[in-house]
Amino acid sequence: MNKKRFPVRLNIRNNVIDMTHGSGGRAMAQLIEELFVKHLDNDLLRQANDQAAFNVPGGRMVMSTDGHVISPLFFPGGDIGSLSVHGTINDVAMSGARPLYLSAGFILEEGFPLSELEKIVASMAEASATAGVPVVTGDTKVVEKGKGDGIFITTTGVGMVPEGVQISGDRALPGDAILISGTIGDHGVAIMSSRENLEFETSIQSDSAALHTLVADMVTAVPDIHCLRDPTRGGLATTLNELAQQSSVGMILDENRIPVNPSVTAACELLGLDPLYVANEGKLVCICAREYSQSLLSIMQAHPLGHNAAVIGEVTDDPNGFVQMQTRFGGSRIVDWLSGEQLPRIC
Repeated sequence: MNKKRFPVRLNIRNNVIDMTHGSGGRAMAQLIEELFVKHLDNDLLRQANDQAAFNVPGGRMVMSTDGHVISPLFFPGGDIGSLSVHGTINDVAMSGARPLYLSAGFILEEGFPLSELEKIVASMAEASATAGVPVVTGDTKVVEKGKGDGIFITTTGVGMVPEGVQISGDRALPGDAILISGTIGDHGVAIMSSRENLEFETSIQSDSAALHTLVADMVTAVPDIHCLRDPTRGGLATTLNELAQQSSVGMILDENRIPVNPSVTAACELLGLDPLYVANEGKLVCICAREYSQSLLSIMQAHPLGHNAAVIGEVTDDPNGFVQMQTRFGGSRIVDWLSGEQLPRIC
């Protein structure tokens, strides 16, 4: 640390963000060095350039970007920091890619406590280190008090798809099996449990997690997986409608096979919600040829993030692209797109 450059250390415990932290001057440099680099430090980030230059292995490159505006910032099972890492890693991984690097952009509101910012950045650093996907470049901006909501984070990720892997939302075929990696709705209920005037007794934790190691195991065993998607906003129902539209197929689900935590079911009944439409941040949908479904299911269930995986339905030849469900009562119903906004600021 250059003590002459910064004669007084950043007072993280008592100070707050002010406009000078986004001015490009000494205060901003000190914030970057004593908070961001302190936690996210790596060889590329330490170069302090406006970009990161790196070598990549062979294959097709994938890039994804995602903005995170979740409220509240801290919730059971995670926070906006870890979520911003997990969310972008998962978007990259759903192509079958190995995520390599992340960038992070922060929009901070004047008056935001430095102590909370440090908790968030430390959480990002832990999630990044655990996933093995470093944050190698970034940006910070500050807006006037009342012009933001504490903190917004945008992360961008790059990864490489191995040769022979072609996973896309338009590859589902009639007869394919539909799998889910675990219980649905956990993240949405965890957020609801943390919000003012939506509180209820529940032990549900957000399922926020980086899924790339699960995907890697699946792709190694079955390179010809047709579709992967993480069912975030809009939940499982909206994700399956998206895939049905992309592939011009229909789908039929078995309600009895869809895993839902009993606490999530109870919370949704209390609030008049359908778990099919509640957001997830650590689950994936997989569509594959039926002959591979049981081997993939075994691989998913052997992974810590897939032990509740299940085959929940199949793809059908339906030019209308309807997603239908056989109910536990013996009937059937259409599972339509999410209409309106069930729960804003969920990610």
